[in-house]
Amino acid sequence: MVRRRIWSALLEDAWLQRSVTWLSGVRRSGKTVLSRSLPRVEYFDCELPRVRNLMEDPEKFLKKLRRKRIILDEIHKLADPSELLKIAADYFPDIHVLATGSSTLGASRKFRDTLTGRKTSLWLTPMTTADAKEFRRTSLEHRMLHGGLPPFFQAAKPEDRTFLEWMDAYWARDIEELFRLQRRVSFQRFMGLLFRRSGGIFEATTYAAPCEVSRVTLGSYLNVLEETHVAHVIRPFNSRRAIEIVAAPKVYAFDTGFVCYFNGWDTISGERRGFLYEHLVLNELHAGLQTRQVSYWRDKHGNEVDFVLARRGAPPVAIECKWKAGEFNPSGLLAFARAYPGARLLLVAPDIARIESRDYGGHAIALTPLALLAGSIGHKGL
Repeated sequence: MVRRRIWSALLEDAWLQRSVTWLSGVRRSGKTVLSRSLPRVEYFDCELPRVRNLMEDPEKFLKKLRRKRIILDEIHKLADPSELLKIAADYFPDIHVLATGSSTLGASRKFRDTLTGRKTSLWLTPMTTADAKEFRRTSLEHRMLHGGLPPFFQAAKPEDRTFLEWMDAYWARDIEELFRLQRRVSFQRFMGLLFRRSGGIFEATTYAAPCEVSRVTLGSYLNVLEETHVAHVIRPFNSRRAIEIVAAPKVYAFDTGFVCYFNGWDTISGERRGFLYEHLVLNELHAGLQTRQVSYWRDKHGNEVDFVLARRGAPPVAIECKWKAGEFNPSGLLAFARAYPGARLLLVAPDIARIESRDYGGHAIALTPLALLAGSIGHKGL
């Protein structure tokens, strides 16, 4: 079993902050294996009826625990999961609870209390560059084609049936049960179209007719995909200047393996490399910074920056992704620097081995390896 030591350390650190930790991530991202790998834990699978029966009286259940570190896997299966977590946080602070689920806490009607101030949250994303080293396979092409869900990543080759099985489980165990959505065919057709167009500008009108639903329904579908970490809405960074694009969001699929599956790709070559590498950079930012507050930038002259991070009290960070550093055109980053003097400018590419600064038109751009990206921005976790 791969230990995924960095994520384990983050969970241990989360428990030092608060007694209740919420671990979210898409189905098959490895939440169960990761949580069970922690030392001295007692594991409870809330999908089992006998386990749910044990927790009908939360106070009685917590008093009888043999260990002070417990895992509550798939906690949304409980009738009132918020009640148990709230009682644990308020009345049993010596018990460390790790609860897992596919969506953000409070995304569905199952959670009546989001436990504000009572929990620490950690988002287990698809595999990062650090994870790939743990799994002893660092080929970016392999990671792109197979995706970052550990069972998919470790398979000899991508199989259509595994993606189809994941889709079926996602609908039945996350969407239908937690959000009570109907019209499965329309929802899955929307998801497929969205993934084929991943990274592009989202225009709801282009999806309404093929999915046979209204724009309002499409909006609710997109909200559910975002709450369950399956799609990422990237909005334009702007300060309301007349020259900036302010209202054209992009939507990215959560994982490159699914992008390849929905596009029918069985090889990674040519322009696909740069396109999918952009997805890996976004995943690295999500994992390392544990935030979804990632934007992009575009002006009306056609200048664009792949990703922008706005930081309170500090200049923004602009990030450009390239498959080969030698093919980098700095015009987008330089236009951003002129609009936002003092901004940090970064170029991320697979053939960059170490962080170094280069001058482009009087502006310093930091050439940064993907593995060091989050750390260079200021996070020490991944």
